[in-house]
Amino acid sequence: MPEHPPIGLMIVAPSTVAVGEEFALGVKALCEPSFAGVAAFNRVLPALISRYNHSPRGIRYMDNAAERWEGALEVEGPDGPARIPLGDLQGTFAGDERAIGRVEGFSFGEPGVHTVRVMDGAHGLVGESNPIVVTQEPPAERLWWGDLHSQSFFTDGLRCPEELYHFARREAFLDIFAMADHSESLTDRQWDYFVAVTNDAYAPDEFATLVGFEWTNHWPGHRNCYFRGEGGPIVRRGERTVEDIQRLYDVAHEHGALLIPHHPANVTMGVEWEAAYDPEHERLVEIHSIWGNSERPEDAGNPFPIRTSGGEQAGRHVLDALNMGRRFGFVGGGDIHDGRPGDELHSLQGPRPEHYNLLRRQGIMGVWAAELTREAIFDALWERNCFATTNVRMPIRFSVCGTRQGASVQSDDARPINLWAASEVPIARVTIVRDGEDWRSFEPNERIADVRLEDAASSAPAYYYARIERADGWMGWASPVWVNGD
Repeated sequence: MPEHPPIGLMIVAPSTVAVGEEFALGVKALCEPSFAGVAAFNRVLPALISRYNHSPRGIRYMDNAAERWEGALEVEGPDGPARIPLGDLQGTFAGDERAIGRVEGFSFGEPGVHTVRVMDGAHGLVGESNPIVVTQEPPAERLWWGDLHSQSFFTDGLRCPEELYHFARREAFLDIFAMADHSESLTDRQWDYFVAVTNDAYAPDEFATLVGFEWTNHWPGHRNCYFRGEGGPIVRRGERTVEDIQRLYDVAHEHGALLIPHHPANVTMGVEWEAAYDPEHERLVEIHSIWGNSERPEDAGNPFPIRTSGGEQAGRHVLDALNMGRRFGFVGGGDIHDGRPGDELHSLQGPRPEHYNLLRRQGIMGVWAAELTREAIFDALWERNCFATTNVRMPIRFSVCGTRQGASVQSDDARPINLWAASEVPIARVTIVRDGEDWRSFEPNERIADVRLEDAASSAPAYYYARIERADGWMGWASPVWVNGD
């Protein structure tokens, strides 16, 4: 009997494929989370027993993958293997006995929205994949999933950079990943190492990585900085002054970097929107992370408000920034410190339940891009062709006047608004937000939401975005479209 028997199945499929196109299925057998060990020396990277499994915050690394599992899984839905022998799931590194792996050879013969069901009759377990949008022809844009925000043991997190990139790709089955460790804690030589590891982990068409860091000044608010190419200079915070953040803006302009504020609604670490803003390079906001959700206040219906570090503060929510004229697309992120990007266990890992039990499920981002390369992903983020979820792979398309999310359009005519989303569980509610107010709501109670409506003709400027709520409580947010803006 294995020490950690399976209690569930994690099944991950690509979100967009063509008819007849073969794809791999990510499979992971889940067990009750438990603490991993600590080694004085770590000869092979990555590993579960590691010298990097404790952090200055006092948290310890946890694992949730079942090991030494026997038998076979039955597959229902796609063409391809009808059974997955569990012996084919060989873990993710040398000596790994856990039931994790990618299984090749699946496809669909008909267009539509499909899922894959995987069953283990011996344990009575059933897992269902995320929705797979199958098109007759190869899609011009594909949907990729990623997390751009993780800390390492170099600052106040767990695990070394090599292990983080490995986990994101091989165990969380992400397409995109970036570390954004606190720049103030890194020396110049350590930054060189971070850049090198990020570039080593990059595998075009398989796994896109971005070079980035976190600028951690509580005033006027934290920003993550990402470069399009193979590197750039690190910038550390200084005094709490406008001149200090201007140094960050200057580097962003010189190197074409993307800046993303995060946990903006927090009292301690939040963003003072009126203090500083660079409209050219601050193009996205991390709307959800382990800290909670910053879209709107709790008393306005936010089910995941920030509860740590003083809680949330009025005037610092994403809606406040949008109402001030800020042009932000939405991404979800981890901001994890637990060494598990894309599949965090943060609320279980801390020594202080009064703090860690207040943390939320992490966010991830969906990015629509033609290919899985560093440049294509960066360019799609720059164009705000992305959206956020609470770590569910729910495809979302949103447009106003025929213009996709994240973009602007000029129109004095009637404004057609289209929202399309798919989920492996029913979508309970779709809300269209106009100029900061919940304008129209729908309750599809189906796995596919296809909302089409129209706003009256007007020459007045307005912005629109969509909030999607699933029956299981998890959510997504489509980036805004701005009509008749400058």
